[in-house]
Amino acid sequence: MLFPSSTGPFSSKRATMIYRRWFKSGVLLPLAHALALGGCAVGPDFVPADAPGVSGYTAGRLSGATGADGPGGTAQKFVAGTDVPGIWWKVFRSRRIEAFVREAIDNHPDITAAQAALRQAREVAAADMSALLPSVSGSDSVTRSQTPLAESGRTGPSSLFTLYKTSVPISFTPDIFGGKARGIEADLAYADYQRFQLEATYLTLTANVVTTAISDASYADQIRVTEEQIEGQRQLVALLEQQFALGAVSNADVLTQKAQLAQTVATLPPLQKSRAQNRNQLMAYLGRLPSQDRGEAVPLSNLRLPRDLPISVPSLLVRQRPDIQAAESQVHQASANVGVAVANMLPNVTLSASGGSSALALSGLYGPQSAAWSVAASVTGPIFDAGSLFHTKESKVAALEQSGAKYRSTVITAFQNVADALRAIQSDADLLKAQVEAEKTAAESLKMSQAQFKAGSTTFISVINAEQTLLTARINRVKAQASRYADTVALYQALGGGWWNRIDETPAAEVKPAGVAAIFVPAGALPPQPAPSAN
Repeated sequence: MLFPSSTGPFSSKRATMIYRRWFKSGVLLPLAHALALGGCAVGPDFVPADAPGVSGYTAGRLSGATGADGPGGTAQKFVAGTDVPGIWWKVFRSRRIEAFVREAIDNHPDITAAQAALRQAREVAAADMSALLPSVSGSDSVTRSQTPLAESGRTGPSSLFTLYKTSVPISFTPDIFGGKARGIEADLAYADYQRFQLEATYLTLTANVVTTAISDASYADQIRVTEEQIEGQRQLVALLEQQFALGAVSNADVLTQKAQLAQTVATLPPLQKSRAQNRNQLMAYLGRLPSQDRGEAVPLSNLRLPRDLPISVPSLLVRQRPDIQAAESQVHQASANVGVAVANMLPNVTLSASGGSSALALSGLYGPQSAAWSVAASVTGPIFDAGSLFHTKESKVAALEQSGAKYRSTVITAFQNVADALRAIQSDADLLKAQVEAEKTAAESLKMSQAQFKAGSTTFISVINAEQTLLTARINRVKAQASRYADTVALYQALGGGWWNRIDETPAAEVKPAGVAAIFVPAGALPPQPAPSAN
């Protein structure tokens, strides 16, 4: 569709600002003419598919997310029918995350490539619009010639003369069956595809930056917990060695604790490796090289979970997800290509005219006696091509069927993404609550085992087992905290990321104004500009 629809995200100020840029550049003037001429175009007229007729994303009722103690333990509730903010990453209330996202948007080459791809597609569409207008060219020539008099049966010296000529040929092929208009329609659909690919690039990059920053915070906390456990176990080894020297404990107890210490130390390098690789990935998202890591990090304890989570109406998801919109644009392009293939099977009429003058003296070039003109019309059409045009048309029909199937698959995946995110938010909230309780129980169990060992009522093995249980519980609690933040990111991403509430296009995506094609557009061909909404 050329202009924003009256409902959904396209009724926002964002759409108005984008299309005003097109009007300002003069591109939409011949485009409007193209669509006017395309009213009688052959081939199927594209009609966007209806949204799935469902009232929810999950089979059961959503009950929200429970709360727990500590970071990431905020209880969350789902608020149906609310809009997704454009700057959704601000919900975590972290200036560092906001700085990361801004740096990624400004520096990542994928954004630059997507902006350039959008401009390229729009320039192609603008170039192809010229086919709807007459082709006018001009030429001037000066020819110095020598003609022997013998050619005319006369004798004597040769004749020398200079011939001055000027001509303005005009050629026009009316778009009788709308093949050109369909071609431009396909170009514009592809430009729409690139526009939504740009939004998908923004959404993927911003979500990846936030998720990777959360993962870095999780690894940092896991490393801290492990290092604290290692330090405690080292102190215990030193204490046991002193007690062994006094004969209070056996050497077996000392060796058992040393073995436990070695096992705990062995868990640290994998965590450090994972964090280092995760930070390398974060640097890549920020547009930096790994050696340019300045050590900025987001402490997990500094993040905040939003209490209210937006849940878009299911019928709006197909308009909000950029991947769905991109898939719809591909269906539109395939539909227009069918029209082009059908039009190529029909005759073409070409009208041409030429006006000019010729004279032997430059002063007489523009006199009435030197004028010359011609008018011509021709009709061309296929007679026998051994089925080439028919099979070309059928291949476009098959491509339309394929793109339609891919569109439906994209819609199904999108609804699955939202349902997965909703269930993850619910389940991981319960998981964190259980992990917090498990950590408390493990800490109490270790304290009790240590007291019993001092009293001689249990073996040192029970202390070792309690230590390992506490370490595992603390690590699992940190992972569960990070999962809740990541689940919130996944929900915002699954709902489309609120791109309709911000402007992601830059001047790098705009068509360069030509400024001449609009002269030939008839008055009244331009539709009114869309009015800004109150959103």
